[in-house]
Amino acid sequence: MKKVFLAVLALSVVMSASVAMAAPVTLVYAEVNPVDTIVGQIGQAFKTKVEELSGGEVKIDFQPGGVLGTEAQILDGMLGGGDTIDMMRISAFALTSYGCQKAMLLSIPYTFVSREHFWKFANSPLAAEFLAEPQDIGLPLRGIAYGEEGFRHFFFKDAVAGLSDLKGKKIRVSEDPVMTGMVRNLGANPTVVNFTELYSALQTGVTDAAEQPIANYRSNAFQEVAPYLLLDGHTLGAVQLIITDTAWNKLNDQQRAWVMEAGKYASQENAKNSQAAEDKVLEELRAGGTHVIDVPNKAEWVEACQETIKANTASNPDLYKQIVDMQ
Repeated sequence: MKKVFLAVLALSVVMSASVAMAAPVTLVYAEVNPVDTIVGQIGQAFKTKVEELSGGEVKIDFQPGGVLGTEAQILDGMLGGGDTIDMMRISAFALTSYGCQKAMLLSIPYTFVSREHFWKFANSPLAAEFLAEPQDIGLPLRGIAYGEEGFRHFFFKDAVAGLSDLKGKKIRVSEDPVMTGMVRNLGANPTVVNFTELYSALQTGVTDAAEQPIANYRSNAFQEVAPYLLLDGHTLGAVQLIITDTAWNKLNDQQRAWVMEAGKYASQENAKNSQAAEDKVLEELRAGGTHVIDVPNKAEWVEACQETIKANTASNPDLYKQIVDMQ
């Protein structure tokens, strides 16, 4: 009996040692913005938490500052089966052009009336449905958690006071039907410019204006060439953390649980800190001479965009209404 007991004990020790000695899994996480931005901090919080939870069994090779390419380049690589990048933070509607129709609803202008409205959505069962959409349509990745980088606003090379001043202006857009439609509805001319070329495009007059969240506006030094910031808040900059199926399949059940818990933690930290971080940036911009123009009443902006809002919610009207009603 004693021999049997010792044999079982020895086996238990060997099994425990093999678990403890398991080689760590390293996931490469790409972020196109610097680490000190709102979205950069999402990545840093995720890295810290998953490594803490796993005791280093899951490591995150966090690569901020766009060193691995633009958002579009990285996403194309991940969807094309590349295995050099495992995770990234993307704009929540970046997957629209890959067939994610639910994701498009998060980019509809003037949908979210406040940060609180967005977080009601992000913490609801509906958000889980949206995060699962890539898997539902057969894309080789999955969403982990939502975050936000603040409302997106227009900024201009020359002085503006309100909506009427957008008439005829060349405003930079990505190749996105919602953004293009919105800019056209507002009386301006949508102008497609690669984000990496936007600073020089503003500097040389290729475009008169663009739009970004406040933190990204400052981190890319756009105030140097476009110092008029119009706070219209047309879109809440929703973002999400994604991971490829290839990376997901490297993980065992416990490691997946750590990744999901770390994603939830990063989301909660983002919700707690993003407003204060944005307020600090805006204060610094004002102090540095940026002309900040408030838009106290957005009713005319919302009315002007009705064509784009209706056209891009027509295929999911009930789903869109659920989001709107969360306010």
